[in-house]
Amino acid sequence: MNHLIDIANQFKPEGTIANIKEFGNGNINHTFLVSLDDSTVNHFILQRINTQVFRQPELVMQNMSIFTNHVCQRLHNSPLPQGRRWEVPRVLLTQNSQNHFIDNQGSFWRGITFIEGAQTFDTIQDSDHGWEVGYALGMFHNLISDLPVEQLADTLPGFHITPTYLQHYHNIQAKYTPPTKSPELDYCLQFISDRQTLANVLENAIQQGYLRLRPIHGDPKINNVMIDTITGHGISIIDLDTVKPGLVHYDIGDCLRSSCNPLGEETQAWKEVCFDTNICKSVLGGYLAVARDFLTESDYEYIYDSIRLIAFELGLRFFSDYLAGNVYFKVKYPEHNLARALVQFKLTESIELQEHSIRSTIEKMR
Repeated sequence: MNHLIDIANQFKPEGTIANIKEFGNGNINHTFLVSLDDSTVNHFILQRINTQVFRQPELVMQNMSIFTNHVCQRLHNSPLPQGRRWEVPRVLLTQNSQNHFIDNQGSFWRGITFIEGAQTFDTIQDSDHGWEVGYALGMFHNLISDLPVEQLADTLPGFHITPTYLQHYHNIQAKYTPPTKSPELDYCLQFISDRQTLANVLENAIQQGYLRLRPIHGDPKINNVMIDTITGHGISIIDLDTVKPGLVHYDIGDCLRSSCNPLGEETQAWKEVCFDTNICKSVLGGYLAVARDFLTESDYEYIYDSIRLIAFELGLRFFSDYLAGNVYFKVKYPEHNLARALVQFKLTESIELQEHSIRSTIEKMR
């Protein structure tokens, strides 16, 4: 605890540190909420960046600064409608005016402003909440739609490039000897085998000129969307490590994948997982309320493919990590990544069974 207090003291704006506790349930970084006494600021976020995942954390911080400066300027030039607010997590500087701190163990730390009066959820609460989650992603994309993509570094080369994940899976599978066979393991192996041709759909669309790279969030799952505790409005998307060049379809697919699974990503009842098309309508409705201006006809054509692909991709990544010995995602027990993979594969299956309904919803909203 003393170690954490020493690190937090590098960033604190003023006041005395009253408490530090683990915060959130992210799979990559270690996040802590720091509470302050005798300060105009009540809290801030302290994070240890996982440098095994983010090999160049300085570039993550560079992207974050470019993003926040651009969004703040956009909001200054074009204020939101009355009754709406949008918050941008800001980077806190150290006593030496640096945007990060490296401790004596070589760990990379940063401080970020905490958004007060807001909360996140792991599952959609109702149709209004779904609409607000979609609105938040649409607002996020809208605010950075004019940010030149060349200004952002690619902090995670290969991120959301599904063919690369598939090749990685094959490399791991070739060396893997299961300790014991199980129906769950067989299900995953067969599921991937049956859907390998899925992997290239979005990358082919880029090569053929139908889709283009834009600035994206990279990880806009439901529990990264901040909801105002009083108004119920979507007011921010946090966890900006993955802001980088990419396809907006990665974001749309990831947001819908995580929002439209009422049982949530960590459920043990994986056989009961399904994709809720009513939630899909709410989220897409909120998204398109602010995203119509920058989406092209080709963008609409690939929305269904992105929903199906990102669910499949995440299942593939979880399963690969399980076979590799849980080296990427944080786990609470040895089969945790296998359980997560089963949820995503069952969700993919449900999306496929409802393809006509999902495509019809997208078509009606064009």
